[in-house]
Amino acid sequence: MIVTTAQLFRHAYGKYAVGAYNINNAEQAMGLFRGCIQSQAPFIIQISKGARKYTDKRMLEAIIRSAGDIFPEAIFAVHLDHGDEETCYECINSGFFSSVMIDASHEPYDKNVEISKRVVDAAHAKGISVEAELGMLGGVEEDIKVEDGHATLTNPEEAEDFVRKTGCDSLAAAIGTSHGAYKFKGRQSLHFDVLREIQRRMPGFPLVMHGSSSVPQDEVQRINAAGGQLGSAVGVDVNEYLPAAKLGVTKINIDTDGRLVWTRVHREFFRDKPAEFDFRPPGKVFMEEYAKFIASRNQLLGSAGQLNDLRASLKK
Repeated sequence: MIVTTAQLFRHAYGKYAVGAYNINNAEQAMGLFRGCIQSQAPFIIQISKGARKYTDKRMLEAIIRSAGDIFPEAIFAVHLDHGDEETCYECINSGFFSSVMIDASHEPYDKNVEISKRVVDAAHAKGISVEAELGMLGGVEEDIKVEDGHATLTNPEEAEDFVRKTGCDSLAAAIGTSHGAYKFKGRQSLHFDVLREIQRRMPGFPLVMHGSSSVPQDEVQRINAAGGQLGSAVGVDVNEYLPAAKLGVTKINIDTDGRLVWTRVHREFFRDKPAEFDFRPPGKVFMEEYAKFIASRNQLLGSAGQLNDLRASLKK
């Protein structure tokens, strides 16, 4: 069942965070749905501009619709990740997305407010949720690149003003995370002081953490042992997911870690079976491994086991 992110956040707020996972193909979709059903967790499917261009946006939408039919007990939102204004309108009018993200965080504050407000008005007219962003994360994600020196934390006072002026349903806050696989050189912790102040100013308002992959070192080591050349970096401490959720973070984005699972599975498979050329056997391994990964992350987010209670709350 496709629902809006606002519906998911009302149930999750202060208790757990909903995992938001990017997908690009059928194998990722199947692994994601299987993992969430195994762990009995609601989830958010994130579709980026790059994913919509990878094959064809209609192909990806058809895959998700089919997965929804295969797993009718699943409860999830379909969300545009890091959309510009034009792409947001396209997704709003598609009749498929239940949520969009307008990312105008690179614009001056007043311009960000202006653009985000236009998207909110268009989306709300069709019952679609909107996520906006304030502050800038460092790192690289597809066509988004922000040097560390230009990354800025979200200002809690500005956040309160921004939400009031735009009417957005959730806010992606910069609280110390970073996009991509090459995140932090040393120990990095979330800025819980910023989260606490935002929650104090806006109690009950849903926040979003982008760039929240943990970059598991065992995955990196196995990839490199199978011929990869990934550098050393650490991601977000997974033990900080739930404490962040208690402070109002209701959506946590995890993309890079899933790509690492894909890379590890395929590098090891073809290293161990150099005569193999059929892409389906490693695809089957990946779907199983990705499902396990998703279920493990849902446990850490606190969303595992929430499906039945969420379903009951949606009927009220």
